[in-house]
Amino acid sequence: MKAPPQMKSALVIDDHPITHLGANRLLRELGYDRIGQAVSGEEALLQLAGGEAPDLIVLDISLPGAGGLDLVAPLRDAAPDAPILIFSMNDQTGFAARALQAGAQGFLSKNAPPADFREAVRMLEAGEFYLSPRHAMALATLRAGASADPLGALSDRERQVLALIGRGLSLQAIADHLEVSYKTAANTSSALKKKLGVDGINGLMKFALDSGV
Repeated sequence: MKAPPQMKSALVIDDHPITHLGANRLLRELGYDRIGQAVSGEEALLQLAGGEAPDLIVLDISLPGAGGLDLVAPLRDAAPDAPILIFSMNDQTGFAARALQAGAQGFLSKNAPPADFREAVRMLEAGEFYLSPRHAMALATLRAGASADPLGALSDRERQVLALIGRGLSLQAIADHLEVSYKTAANTSSALKKKLGVDGINGLMKFALDSGV
């Protein structure tokens, strides 16, 4: 007698109902029978704490409350065997690099066609990592040019501040996080602009995302 196919489960974490509908349809096409839904990081972690871990997590990191790339680590702690596919409107190459560095196994733009979503899920199921060809090529180019990377000229404190700017923190929030004065954070920000040749906080944020700090 033929054994029944193994049931697969997924958890989709996103605060947009349309994304849930689309992801659910694609996941069911790929054989996922049980698909949980959460609209925030807090709700997702509560679900994981109170039930069976899923086989796959699809995560939008622009969530209300506790979200962002900082959510990847607690999700991995709660479901260590479930690969995480970041599904994001932020399409910058540096953001994809940071997602993988944080512990995700894949990064997919919400602008990607359904075929790319299917391919990403299949690759994660096979224990592989997924990046779109465009992101993979851009990351390879960044690594090839690492020797000329101006990040090498930054101090540890400057790299810390740049990374926090890339996460969207204000200068006051950075000062509080690092337990320094606002003036110290502002002066470090000014030094970064000069060293990196960028204008304003938005320029520093873009540089941080593109460089994967």
